[in-house]
Formats: sequence, C-alpha cells, structure tokens
Amino acid sequence: MGNIPSAVKHCLSYETLAQDYPWLVRWLQEEKYGAICEFPKTVKVVEVGPRDGLQNEKEMVPTGVKIQLINMLSETGLSVIEATSFVSSKWVPQMADHVDVFKGITKSPHIKYPVLTPNLQGYRTAIEAGATEVAILGSASETFSKKNINCSIEESMLRFKELISSAKQAGIPVRGYVSCALGCPYEGRIEPEKVTEVAKRLYDLGCYEVSLGDTTGEGTPKSMAMMLQSVMKEIPTSALAVHCHDTYGQALANILIALQGVNLSKVIDAGEFICQALNRRTNSKVAQATVKS
Repeated sequence: MGNIPSAVKHCLSYETLAQDYPWLVRWLQEEKYGAICEFPKTVKVVEVGPRDGLQNEKEMVPTGVKIQLINMLSETGLSVIEATSFVSSKWVPQMADHVDVFKGITKSPHIKYPVLTPNLQGYRTAIEAGATEVAILGSASETFSKKNINCSIEESMLRFKELISSAKQAGIPVRGYVSCALGCPYEGRIEPEKVTEVAKRLYDLGCYEVSLGDTTGEGTPKSMAMMLQSVMKEIPTSALAVHCHDTYGQALANILIALQGVNLSKVIDAGEFICQALNRRTNSKVAQATVKS
C-alpha cells in the first residue's frame, strides 16, 4: 500500500473491516458472490472534491481557494481530478466561476482534469475554456433525474446523445455517471436492472467509463454486489467505476480496495486546507486515523 501511514493501513485493511463488520466476511465467502471478490491489481482514483464536494456548499467558496485546492491535489500523485462543473449558475451558484477556475489552475501534463457538462451548452463552454475531457450525469431514478437535471431519463439520453456525438467529432473522451445506483432520496430502493439499463445506454452511446454512484450513501456491500453483478453482465468491468458516499459509514466496506501510488499525506493536507477555508472539521476517517496515530 505504498507510502500510506500505518494508522491508515489499519483503517483500510481487510482485517479491520472484518473486525468491524463480522457479517461481511461470511457474506464475501458465499460462492454466489465469488466473482465480486476478485480484487484488481490496480485502482484508479478519480478525485471529485473540487466539484462534487464543493457544489452544495451554501457559503460561496472564493475562486482562489478552489484553484489552490486543485493545485494542492495535483501534487498528491492523483491521476484524475474533476475540476469543476459547467452548469448554469441559476441551478448551481457555487460553480458559477467554472471558467475562471479551469483556466486558473496549474495543469500537470500527467493529470487529467475532466469537467462535468450536463448539457450541450455546458459542453461547448467547457471546450472553449480548454477542457480535454468531460463527464455527464444521468440517473437510475426517474424522480431524481427530473429534480436534479430537469428532465426525464429518456430526455436526458437524447441530450447525451447529441453531446457525445459532438465530443466524438472533436476527439473528447466522455465519462458517464449514474446517480442513485443504490437508492434514491425520493423513490427509495432502485432495482439493479434499472441501473443496468441506464449504465448500458451511456456505455453504448460512447462513454468510455461509467461510474455508478451511491448518491444517498445507503448502499451496503450486499446491495453493491447485487447491483454490480447485474451491470457487469452488460458492461466490461474495465469500463466501470463506483462512487461511494460515506453517509452511513458504509463506504469503506462497500469499496474494499487498497489505495496505491497516491501520497495520502498530501491528500490529507489538501483536505485540511479546504476544511479550514470552510471553517469546519474534517469528516475523513483516513485523516482522523492519521491524527490519532
């Protein structure tokens, strides 16, 4: 696990997870979930804090703070940092400075800086600002789709088709998100088949990777495995990612991965910086474990 501090190794270790979640060991050993238990040799970490982490902040975060945060993250060894969202300031005021942020960061040639573009207008603005990779956000929940991006799932696919077509012509890679993959704040449980349907449509449209998001953080290892088993029947594992929220303390158990090649001390420094800028304490279990050690 590289240069990860011993306290953090303990926090992320299988042994610690087995101690904290004794039922997890029994569940992982069940034969029908065997395919999910084969861990990959490498793991790509997509840092979305500058976008997903800041977009819901009520107090406006200064543009300079956002730029400094991304520049600090660029020194951590991360290979992908989602910088901002090219969305209307009417819907997400916190991201109104997307052009200034993207143009203001110091871009490393070894790091990808994708941006979220919910529609064709946002995509065009992002490309004009110099973006070389974009992401789109769909939903497995009809209600969430209407409330979050103001259109039905079917309408969103028509938008994405046009956007991805333009991106293909320009040679711009597109990454797809499926929100509410393990539950919806309005509809509750989402069937794995619905997640699979939406994810496959994004993949078939041309997304090189589809990230399955536990938007509410209510997913469990069992529901995660059931959902993945369904999706993996239609999409290659190499084209899948997961996005886990730790709302109910389930993220580590859901992910069960070991971080490799990332300087966590610098990641923690960046986290401490933005927490101080927001005048709050960190909720990161990794940062807390490091402090305790």
